[in-house]
Amino acid sequence: MESRKDKTAAGLLGIFLGGLGIHKFYLNYTKEGVIMLLVSLLTCGVGATVMGIIGFIEGILYLTKTDEEFQYTYVDGYKGWF
Repeated sequence: MESRKDKTAAGLLGIFLGGLGIHKFYLNYTKEGVIMLLVSLLTCGVGATVMGIIGFIEGILYLTKTDEEFQYTYVDGYKGWF
């Protein structure tokens, strides 16, 4: 079992810094975080809008799950997107 991650921290990172994939790095999803970061940077910010929307949606999803569901789905399990 992996270490516990705080769903509130992950959710807020997704909402406010989701365009840069910071919430993915927090959850140890390095590949997904790098993809989000590169899309945002290499498209001169145009892709940041799309990545920001994805991060916002994921942040809301994280916050609406129970602590147990969040831990099971995103920390113990592996669900890189949504």
